Amino acid sequence: MESETKISEIVDFNPSRPLKRNATAPFVDMAALPERQRDIAGFTEREFTGGGSRFRNGDTLFARITPCLENGKTAKVNVLPEGMTAHGSTEFIVMAAREPDFDEDYVYYLARHPEFRKFAEARMEGTSGRQRVSWQSLSEFTFTFPPPKERKKIGRILRTLDDKISLNRHTNQTLEAMAQAIFKSWFVD
Repeated sequence: MESETKISEIVDFNPSRPLKRNATAPFVDMAALPERQRDIAGFTEREFTGGGSRFRNGDTLFARITPCLENGKTAKVNVLPEGMTAHGSTEFIVMAAREPDFDEDYVYYLARHPEFRKFAEARMEGTSGRQRVSWQSLSEFTFTFPPPKERKKIGRILRTLDDKISLNRHTNQTLEAMAQAIFKSWFVD
């Protein structure tokens, strides 16, 4: 029988990511995190003043404040230039796979798992409307994790499905723009 393991065995919370103070670097704010979608649309450039979260491609950003946590704001970072460290909101918990070769995608999908989200919501503290969950509370989450090769396979399958959903969404937007252009040329112009 398999036993439950703490998430901290496979996830490094808020890992050290060097970024020089006063350097201009990619910045992701809370509004850039999608609800119930994997990818961040983009980033801006902003001077790093020393505060907030720091992350790289492959990391998962988990919104820790209400109502963003309840609304599903979680994303996998994959829009940065190669080797770049970015910074963002103090309201992000950065989740990095301890073994990226096996768990990079798995960590993102674990952060989306209803059981994990329910666990996080139950541990929110603070005044009404400004409640937050700490990364220390999240690190106490236990789960029966599959072996590394299985986690890699699960992450790859779910990533492939998300890629297809994203492609379909983009195709739909293109078709809608084409339909609007045709409508305009036929009936307006």
